[in-house]
Order: sequence, then structure tokens, then C-alpha cells
Amino acid sequence: MTQAPLFRQITDFANRADPYPLYSELHRTPVLHEEEGGPYVVSSYFDIEALLHDPRVSSDAANLTASEDDGLGMGDETGGLPPSFLRLDPPEHDRLRRIANSAFGPPHQPRRIENMRGELDGIVTGLIDGFGDARQVDLVDQFAYPFPVTVICRLLGVPREDEPRFRSWVDPLVATLDPETRRSADPEFVKTAQEARMQLGMYLAGLVEQRTKEPQDDVLSDLANSRGPDGAMTMMEVLSTAVLLLIAGHETTVNLITNGMLTLLRHPEILARLREDPGLSVRIVEELLRYEPPVQIVPQRTCITDIELRGTTIPKGSRIWLMIAAGNRDPERFKEPDRFDPDREDIQHLGFGSGIHSCFGAPLARLETQIALSELARRLENPRLVEDPPPYRPNAVLRGPRHLNVAFDGLR
Repeated sequence: MTQAPLFRQITDFANRADPYPLYSELHRTPVLHEEEGGPYVVSSYFDIEALLHDPRVSSDAANLTASEDDGLGMGDETGGLPPSFLRLDPPEHDRLRRIANSAFGPPHQPRRIENMRGELDGIVTGLIDGFGDARQVDLVDQFAYPFPVTVICRLLGVPREDEPRFRSWVDPLVATLDPETRRSADPEFVKTAQEARMQLGMYLAGLVEQRTKEPQDDVLSDLANSRGPDGAMTMMEVLSTAVLLLIAGHETTVNLITNGMLTLLRHPEILARLREDPGLSVRIVEELLRYEPPVQIVPQRTCITDIELRGTTIPKGSRIWLMIAAGNRDPERFKEPDRFDPDREDIQHLGFGSGIHSCFGAPLARLETQIALSELARRLENPRLVEDPPPYRPNAVLRGPRHLNVAFDGLR
């Protein structure tokens, strides 16, 4: 039998638990194009960084002319609403992102994230206390998922009593991000996802209308009442931004926390250090973003003119895959790239991207993961993996374990 093209092997679920040997193989051909109409796969750290800053590379799918679906489209994360700024190019991207940023952080709300530290501590403590007398838990379902969902709801201004309703809406929407799920989706799944989009949109519209009349100290109020030099968002723009924050604001953090705990359990000497020194969590999280990034591939990029890269011409309208996880382990950029080392002197990773589309919620994701990992390390007595490797989600883009069963002797 002939071997499948390398980029198809990367999307093959059989390789989800350990795609890194495939990423290493990519480095032999930094610009890989294996199928007519297929994507141009870029794996060099320096090339990825350059393309993330290159105005000839577009995030707008309208510029795509490639005839073949590469299978890694990220789905309609805004549920039928106008495209979020994640899917737009300047100047419209810049206008919407500036308005959103004024509600989310500096300079207008310079301490909004930092001021949540006490609340984040309380949520984490409550979730770990909720393990009770159990001696084995699924860290995904019982910790890594509910933590960031609760946080993003509080940040947006979703009333606490409504948080459980969000999970019933978010779950099917997140499932649509997975290309395999979309390709094989039965009519009932499609119907459920459509209903979830509609219910979430209606709920958020009501909340935005309420915040327009009675603003509170939350992101939805700021988005609904923004009157800065960039003008105001329309109701539909507020809704698409809110849905983006809701989904992007938790799904990547779930994977970062879960990948982080999995990595620490595979490196017990570093877990022991973290238990004694919670401040080490800052360097651990940065190295995790290099070593096991929650977003492994950025597939929604298109070149708007021919681009010459390492002797290869990428034609106008072609799909480009930026292999973030491969770039983060590029031996031309990092010494011993396959070694997990939070003491690494240079951890200038691509885990949150770079350029105008760098991760909007990076400060929050960092803080959540630092608190989560340091508290799990401190409180779990003798934690150990029940299954290694654990079962993974199908998605090659947002890669992380679907379950992470951890046994332990008790709670500190």
C-alpha cells in the first residue's frame, strides 16, 4: 500500500496521541505541498512567525480559491452571525478588535484580568473540594472544562444561575469545530447544533439589550455601550464577538490545563518542584505553550498574492497551514526541542500566535492555567495517570485529551 500524504497523516486520528514524529518529519520539507488543490504546509518557526506578520496572508475565507477542502476549516464559530474579527483582515479587523480590547483589558480596563485572581482561586478551590472522597477523577469533565467555562461566563456577565444552561449550548457548538465531526455529522447532530446556536444567540441578545439599558461591570456591558473613536459595535457585531469569546475563551484553556497536567504527570520531578514552589507555574505554562500548545495548527490562512517561500511559489488564493506545534519544536530555533524544560532560557513560543491575530485572551488563559496547575500540584496526594496515553479528542487543530483519568491518595 502507498503511504498517505504526510499532511493527511497529521489529520489521521490514529496519530492524535503523538503527532510530534510527523511534525519532525515536516522539518525536512519546510514548505510542503503534496496534493493538487491541497494546502501549503509551513513548519519552520521563522517562516511561521514571518507569515503571521505578512499582510499578503489573509484570514478572510472569501480570498480562498483552492478547489479542495483541506478538512481543517474551523467551522462557523459565531453560529451564523457576521464573521468575528478572528476571520477578518484590516481595517475592519482592527476596528472590531480595538473595541473588544477596550472591554477586555489595557488601556481602558488595565486590571480587569488581574482583579479576577481571587475569584479564580475560589473557583479552583471549589472544584478540587468537589472531588470529595473520590480517589480517581476525570480532570477534563470535573475540572479543566468547568473552570474556564465558569470564568468566561463571569467575565462576560452571564448570571451564575444561567451558567448550567451555557454548557448545554456550548457543547454542540464546540463539537462543530471538529472537522471529522462535521464531515460525518448525522441530521440530528446538525439540528442540535443549529438549535444551540439559535438559543445562545437569543439569550445573548436579551442580555446585551439589558446591559445597554443597565450597564454593569462586565465585558458585555462595555461592548454594548462602547462609544470610543472607533464608534460602536452593532448588535450583531457584539453578539459575534461574545460568541467568539465564549468558545475561544474556554476551549483552548481546557486543552492547555489538560495537556499541562498530563505533561507534569509524565515529569514527576517537575510536578514535585511545582508543589513546593507555586511561582514556578509561570515558567511551566510558557514552556507548555511551546511543548504542547493547545492550538496546534492555524489552517484558516490564504495568500492574496503569489508568495515565494524557500524556493516554493505559493499561488494567490491558496490555503496555507501554519504548523504552530511543529514550529515550536523546530531544532533551528530551540535547543533540544523535544525536551520539556521550564528552566529553558529562551521560551519565545508561538503558542498564542503572533501579529495582529495573536491570542486575544492570552493574559486570562495564562493566569487560569498557572492557578489550576499549581493548586492541583499542591492538593493532590501522589497523583498518577490511570491511562497513558489518554483518549484524545478527534480534532487535530485544537488538540487535547477528551478524558484525563487521574488517581490519587487524597486531598491536601
